[in-house]
Amino acid sequence: MSGFDDRKKGQESKFAHDQEMEFKISVRRNKLLGAWAAELMGKTGEEAEVYTKEVIISDMEEKGDEDVFRKIRGDLDAQNIEMSDHRIRRQMEELMSVAREQILSGK
Repeated sequence: MSGFDDRKKGQESKFAHDQEMEFKISVRRNKLLGAWAAELMGKTGEEAEVYTKEVIISDMEEKGDEDVFRKIRGDLDAQNIEMSDHRIRRQMEELMSVAREQILSGK
């Protein structure tokens, strides 16, 4: 029975680790996305950092990426910055890949 319990604990640990990594990757993507949107809106320095944190926090509203998308979409619209939904979503995808690479490589 000990071997079964050890294997079960190992699988549970791996699952927890994988979930933690996915969370870190999402946070990193949102940070990169916030910086991208801040630049589009002409925010720099502390203002850009505050905005980036707002984007990260916006991801806590609901499961998935729609809350982050709505935040970016609404903020770009409020600043009269023309950007298609497709381009925003594409940027989200591209930055998810960048974030994954950064986190998995320890950057």
